[in-house]
Amino acid sequence: MTWIELAPTVSAAFLASLVECVEAATIVLAVGTVRGWKSAFVGTGLALAALVVLVLALGPALSRLPEQALQLFVGVLLLLFGMRWLRKAILRGAGIIPLHDEEAIFKSETANLKLARTTERWGVDPIAMATAFKGVLLEGVEVAFLVLAVAAGSPALIGPAALGALAAALLVTVAAVAIHKPLARVPENTLKFAVGVLISAFGIFWTGEGMGIEWPGHDLALIGIAVVLLGAALLAVRLAAAPAQPMEAR
Repeated sequence: MTWIELAPTVSAAFLASLVECVEAATIVLAVGTVRGWKSAFVGTGLALAALVVLVLALGPALSRLPEQALQLFVGVLLLLFGMRWLRKAILRGAGIIPLHDEEAIFKSETANLKLARTTERWGVDPIAMATAFKGVLLEGVEVAFLVLAVAAGSPALIGPAALGALAAALLVTVAAVAIHKPLARVPENTLKFAVGVLISAFGIFWTGEGMGIEWPGHDLALIGIAVVLLGAALLAVRLAAAPAQPMEAR
């Protein structure tokens, strides 16, 4: 495979994982800051172990499904998932709903953790551990799904997609350790906008493949679909942000 064929898959996996990892890092930081790092790391480690088990269980099962049925199933799921992200990003870009605020989420999580009673067992706070476990597991499941979904066209794409997700996780971890506070300066809505476009493009592409559509240019059609979606989404932001025109007096 060439880099032109790999780039959409790796980019989609990297950007989508970056958004999810930032959200998971905010929760782990809140847990570690308020209730101690041991509980945060134990919860994170258990969540990562559960994710490994989940991927090992689902990966081989998905590979046994008929290729066209798998592409149609994954395509529809990606389309629903991507459109949900893109809709929120358009509304946030137009100023209709507030932007995602990692600082506010961090403050909310720390306030809730301070209110909860401390009950350590074997040096680990169960509430703190469960909070970190839930946050990492929920975001991690989305990452695992996206990696498997964007690589649905070929088993050879799973490796590059997983590397894209791993690079995002490492980048967020290094940044979180370095600044030791929520990654509030990450342009999350811009990332979600880009990811929404890419995932929706993959959804349309795989749905078409599953329905037996022969795309012109084969895999390169994915880039064309993404460009059309990007143009439509940018237009939607401008239309949604435009002030309502007053009705002419009769």
